[in-house]
Amino acid sequence: MLSIIQAAGWPIWFLLLCSIIGLALIIERAFSLRSAKILNLRLRDQAYEMAQHQDLLPEQIQRLRQSSPLGQIYASLLEHRQAPEFVRRQAAEETGSLIHFQLNRYLPALGTVAVVAPLLGLFGTVVGMIEIFASYSPQGSDPTLLANGIAMALYNTGFGIMIAVPALIFHRYYRSRTDYLLNTLEVEAGRFNRFIEKIQ
Repeated sequence: MLSIIQAAGWPIWFLLLCSIIGLALIIERAFSLRSAKILNLRLRDQAYEMAQHQDLLPEQIQRLRQSSPLGQIYASLLEHRQAPEFVRRQAAEETGSLIHFQLNRYLPALGTVAVVAPLLGLFGTVVGMIEIFASYSPQGSDPTLLANGIAMALYNTGFGIMIAVPALIFHRYYRSRTDYLLNTLEVEAGRFNRFIEKIQ
């Protein structure tokens, strides 16, 4: 591996940095977008039971809010359970906007990695081509310099594509995953809001 990095020349370091950032973002989102962390449907029975009690303590609602994004939705609706329906809906929408931002965090950065990696590979290719032309002279080309330039061009192109493809795949996957989670949260919020309206 070290020999490949040496053959790819100094432009490869930009690609290595890009790959580290992309891998870190993929791992972080994998942990952050787990269903158990976002939805935690075990809270549903707890929240519905709390909605039937008029003497809720602020500490109970705060614990519910800190449990998960779904808990944030439930807590927001419980805080406004005595308010009109449109006020509860507005409070849930405001909480949903915050959750939307949290779930989509770092996805633009991962998309940037998918776009930038091939460009960095192209940059390395250009540098390699420059070395190829620099090795040419009227008396004849140095085969070693010519081979180094070709290796630099090909390695950087290959690394750029190799980084961009997984980054793009995971970016698309996490986008669809986020849409699914947000849709589920919206459905749960609507059901809970209707339940509060019915028991009042």
